Amino acid sequence: MDARDIIKRPVITEASSDIMADKKYTFEVDVRANKTQVKDAVETIFGVKVEKVNVMNYKGKFKRMGRFGGYTNKRRKAIVKLTADSKEIEFFEV
Repeated sequence: MDARDIIKRPVITEASSDIMADKKYTFEVDVRANKTQVKDAVETIFGVKVEKVNVMNYKGKFKRMGRFGGYTNKRRKAIVKLTADSKEIEFFEV
């Protein structure tokens, strides 16, 4: 898998914005990617040093449209902690 296939998008929420001060960044990643692949992908795309990666799996929710039911897509979220001497990742240009 290519690095751009592993990292789908950054997760921008109020909680994830608060932990950016601690050099922790949240990404939605491919469901087949492991911690090592996520670490390598973030380091190559953004040019930073990663200290630690935490990964969470989310099951799809059951949703109905009229009389038809189905599940939403399952997701995988990764919180990446950068080293103290690493530069920060800029999502928004000021």
